Amino acid sequence: MRLLKSLGVAALLVAAAASALAQQVTVSAAASLTEALREIGPRFEAAHPGVTLRFNFAASGPLLQQIVQGAPVDVFVSADEETVARGVEQKMLDEASRRVFAANTLVLIRATQGGPELRALPDLARPEVRRIAIGKPATTPAGRYTQQALSAAQLWEPLQPKLVPGDTVRQVLDYVARGEVEAGILYSTDAALMADRVQVVTVVTGHAPIRYPAVVVTDSKHKALAAEFIAFLSAPAAQDVLARRGFARP
Repeated sequence: MRLLKSLGVAALLVAAAASALAQQVTVSAAASLTEALREIGPRFEAAHPGVTLRFNFAASGPLLQQIVQGAPVDVFVSADEETVARGVEQKMLDEASRRVFAANTLVLIRATQGGPELRALPDLARPEVRRIAIGKPATTPAGRYTQQALSAAQLWEPLQPKLVPGDTVRQVLDYVARGEVEAGILYSTDAALMADRVQVVTVVTGHAPIRYPAVVVTDSKHKALAAEFIAFLSAPAAQDVLARRGFARP
């Protein structure tokens, strides 16, 4: 009986120790990274027993705003460097920890079935193209890249009446896939998620390089682990996943 009691106490002590060691790292990341990070997460956890990753996916701008408002976040992963620069300026993000780990491409897409034939950006000015889905430039990096590209092609102002802003690149993808718009501009990695429903017309150029930086949040309670996760994103185990998902090395 004493032995059983001793074993029971030992088990409780082990469980308590394991619970004390368990740590949760919260990662707020750009929506375009959803599938890749959900696959990378378990690989990081397997290499770090007792650590759990919790992901929060949305447009980069709103995610930074959540951090500014006090959301308990450890790692911020943006789809652009401009948003990170704003966070650093506001002293919300640790510039020294910033690391760029992936790159992407902007593409013009249309629904696979129906809609006008498109070959290049200037085709968007044709009258049969009535609606074009893009990310909101004020809050989404994809929207800003799109604005830069359309401005470079002298199409930004002429296309204003046709533009349908989306809160995230995933909303832009849904608009096109459901046939609610004739065209959309978003990342190639997102277009690949619905390759059976959307068609890539052309690669869009004329914008800043699309690069993904990860950075430790200044008020993080787990800064060492946050830095380890950022380093892991550049390791082969994570880069293999990113490459398979269509992301390029920076």
